[in-house]
Amino acid sequence: MPFNMVCASVTDLMPKTLEGQITMEKTPSYFVTREAPARIYAMSRDTKLIVVVRDPVTRAISDYTQTLSKKPDIPTFESLTFKNRTTGLIDTSWSAIQIGIYAKHLDNWLQFFPMSQILFVSGERLISDPAGELGRVQDFLGLKRIITDKHFYFNQTKGFPCLKKAEGSSKPHCLGKTKGRTHPNIDPEVVQRLRDFYRPFNMKFYQMTGHNFGWD
Repeated sequence: MPFNMVCASVTDLMPKTLEGQITMEKTPSYFVTREAPARIYAMSRDTKLIVVVRDPVTRAISDYTQTLSKKPDIPTFESLTFKNRTTGLIDTSWSAIQIGIYAKHLDNWLQFFPMSQILFVSGERLISDPAGELGRVQDFLGLKRIITDKHFYFNQTKGFPCLKKAEGSSKPHCLGKTKGRTHPNIDPEVVQRLRDFYRPFNMKFYQMTGHNFGWD
C-alpha cells in the first residue's frame, strides 16, 4: 500500500459543495509533486490535507511489487536500489526510493500550509486499527465519529480490513485485487541498508509531525 494523499476542498472539476458538506479529492502524487503545494494554496489556503504513510522500506518493496506485476521483465529490486552495490550507495533517483523520504517532501508543503492543516495517517495502523485511525480522520475534519470498530472485519486472505457493509450495498467491501500482493523475497542485507538509509529521514519526519510511526 503506497502513501495516498487526500485534499478536503473544492475545485472547478468537482461538484459544488453545499453547506455542511466536505468535498474530498485523492491524488497520491500530490505529496511528492513540487508544484502541488503552491497550486493548492492558490486554490484554497484553508484546504485540509490527509496523507497516508507507511514504513518507507515496505512501501518501496510494495511499489516494486506493483510494477513487477505489470512488467515481469524489469530488473531486480536489489539492482534498482543501488547506484553502486559494492559501496552501498542508494539510488535516490529511483522513484520507489525517493517517495519514502517523507521529511523532504513535507518541507515543501510546510512552506505553504501549517502542520495544523495536515494529518498524517499510519498505513500500518490502518490495517491493525482501522477504526482508530479513521477516528483521527473524522476528528481532523470536524466530523462526528460515525465509523467505529463494528464497521470492519479482518480479511485473512487479503491481509487487510474490509468494510462489513458498503453504503448502498448488502455486500462487504474489500480492497481490490491489486492490493495485498505477495512481496518478492528481498536480500535481507539490502533491506537493512535501506533501513539505515531511511533512519535519519524518519527521525526528522517524526520530529516534524510530532508522531513516532515506529518504523525502526
